Amino acid sequence: MRLVIRKDYDAVSYHVAKYVLERIKEFAPTESKPFVLGLPTGSSPIGVYRNLVKFHQAGELSFRHIITFNMDEYVGLPRDHPESYHTFMWNNLFRYIDIPPENVNILDGNAVDLDLECQLYEEKIAAVGGIELFLGGIGPDGHIAFNEPGSSLSSRTRVKTLAYETIVANARFFDNDITKVPNLALTVGVGTIIDAREVCIIITGAHKALALAKCIEEGMNHMWTVSAIQVHPRGMIVCDEDATLELHVKTVNYFKSIEKVHEQLLGAHNIATQE
Repeated sequence: MRLVIRKDYDAVSYHVAKYVLERIKEFAPTESKPFVLGLPTGSSPIGVYRNLVKFHQAGELSFRHIITFNMDEYVGLPRDHPESYHTFMWNNLFRYIDIPPENVNILDGNAVDLDLECQLYEEKIAAVGGIELFLGGIGPDGHIAFNEPGSSLSSRTRVKTLAYETIVANARFFDNDITKVPNLALTVGVGTIIDAREVCIIITGAHKALALAKCIEEGMNHMWTVSAIQVHPRGMIVCDEDATLELHVKTVNYFKSIEKVHEQLLGAHNIATQE
């Protein structure tokens, strides 16, 4: 597992977006060999999406041969609801790029049979050859997607009851009225994410420092579901300085030294930095 430390949120966002750009260019996707990309919602990836849009507008990146799978969606919200994850993705990424609508996959929280919807989602991921790169963010309690503390580390896409703390935290998006917040969601499982050939997690802010420390310095634990990335052969966390506040100094120094050697091997010009 790699830990890449950047100065702040903007630098983290640029680094991750540049990494995605380079991975796609290296893959050289075609219609018969699309690049399959897993995507999150929330505050963590917004800066990444802005940079990906800039790359697209500059002619550096096309999404014509990219297939996306989103992590989760609320149950019961209309697709055009301002807080649905359909709306989030179209407003922050899809409307600005050239991805074919049929290549966008987001769980349907209004499906008649929610369990079947989850099963079909897993089958569709398998049918396109699996996810090449899964991006993710986390909550302060270390949850990834809606895999809250206590979720199985081998879980698959499923219906998930949201914890009361999650509902309260999300009330700010629903006029601070917890009665308006959905209490169910559809989410990919931890196992679904870890099955991707590569996983990149964005962690920024002092409020997520404890979660990062639990993930990096302690063992795998279903109470901190992001810790499952420890067993991934190509797992990477990109964090800012604030998120390292709970890490031991020797841990931070170790990963910074690894990054320094990485730069020496590849050349500083090949390492994504904030422009």
